[in-house]
Amino acid sequence: MLAHIEAVLSLEQVALCRERLAAADWIDGRATAGEQSAKVKHNLQVPEDAPVARELGEMILGALGRNQAFVAAALPLRVFPPLFNRYDAGMGFGAHVDNSIRFAGSVRFRTDVSCTLFLSDPDEYDGGELIVEDAFGEHAVKLAAGDMILYPATSLHRVAPITRGARWGAFFWAQSMVKSDEQRTLLLGLDRSVQGLAARLGHNDPEVVSLTGTYHNLLRMWAEV
Repeated sequence: MLAHIEAVLSLEQVALCRERLAAADWIDGRATAGEQSAKVKHNLQVPEDAPVARELGEMILGALGRNQAFVAAALPLRVFPPLFNRYDAGMGFGAHVDNSIRFAGSVRFRTDVSCTLFLSDPDEYDGGELIVEDAFGEHAVKLAAGDMILYPATSLHRVAPITRGARWGAFFWAQSMVKSDEQRTLLLGLDRSVQGLAARLGHNDPEVVSLTGTYHNLLRMWAEV
């Protein structure tokens, strides 16, 4: 499942991120890559423990907690603290799969869902598309600043080389309460149908109540908490 989550950050929040990151120190992005990924990764990154990364990461985590579209799609149990990267002209990231386990201090995360939050608008750079592969082919993603793409961490994906400008963004992972992407996709489709019916018929309509119960019973069956 690929899910486009709109307006995770406001324009003012994006501007704050850009201002704070412009003054940050950047290091080789391979510092947080696994052995295979490091061979194909060419970008810059703010150190994980940098105060600005923690400050902006907390802001993003707060925004995610209030974003119902993200919660419905990811069903997050834990969210890895956001990291920040930059692709300048000539940089890119070859095909890879994200590490299955990440550590945030002493906390261990299973990476079920990968997230890229765009901090540059599409007209600021050429190239730089996030290209995600699945059973239906390749999907090239290039979103407005403040928008986010969510996709299975099991996906083979890459970032096309930048040919003009620079692409700034935040990236992170979530451990979902529902490990299976197939099950998360079914739950999201059911949730959207329930919300659509409720908007037309009201939340107390018997069919809406029944479908809401089905959603929660499936979540109860599949969730790990």
